[in-house]
Amino acid sequence: MPIEAIEPQRLYRQISDQLRKLIVEGEFAVGSRLPSERDLALQLGVSRPSLREALIALEVEGHIEVRMGSGIYVCPPVQRERRIDLSSEEGPLELIRAREMIEGEVAYAAAQHGSKQQIAAVEEAYALMISNAQAGIDPLEADRLFHIRLAEATGNSVLVGLVTQLFDARLGPLFKRLHSHFDGTRVWQEAIDEHALVMEALRQRNPEQARAAMRRHMDIAFTRYSANLIREYGDRVQQQERPRKRAVRKSDTQLK
Repeated sequence: MPIEAIEPQRLYRQISDQLRKLIVEGEFAVGSRLPSERDLALQLGVSRPSLREALIALEVEGHIEVRMGSGIYVCPPVQRERRIDLSSEEGPLELIRAREMIEGEVAYAAAQHGSKQQIAAVEEAYALMISNAQAGIDPLEADRLFHIRLAEATGNSVLVGLVTQLFDARLGPLFKRLHSHFDGTRVWQEAIDEHALVMEALRQRNPEQARAAMRRHMDIAFTRYSANLIREYGDRVQQQERPRKRAVRKSDTQLK
């Protein structure tokens, strides 16, 4: 038998693999509620953001259902032909951190080197975000245009391709499902306000301010998507469920 290369697994996939195994083996019965995020994270020895990415993956695959105000429940077995392949999907929260690092420097370079026409093009995309939001149109495409035009203002085609690739990664099933739990008019207005600070720094040709504003935008996005999946669930319900939760076996919690 030929030796095959070992693929290093993303952490959220390691977590989702273990939870999926427990579900398939009946440790969590169909229709039962999973332990709280807090308890699962403690038992698995992982951060809650990493656990959250794993839960989103299991939801996309159809193994669990997130019910706002109630909990996370185990679904009936997924038919093979309906399974979704997530092997190429990056973790949404890791994507945001990567964008924070890269696009902060992109904003710095755009404020420093962007031409008058290029800055005007970014401003046009920003105005489109506002008008779309006001008209009840999803501002996502205008948001994408803003970030790509910002990269174009650096004069570096490699950065344009990288920013485009990173932004388009959020169009995958994992990020879409995560976004669906937190999307709304208020969230978009907050995001537009965050873009306004980047835009103001560009107008003033202030690279340091542009970098700080972009990093702040991405940091807020990370915090936003790191919130509990069950926002209305609350500590009171979590405390009530602890005595009757199913424990994750220790042998299944040794993540690397």
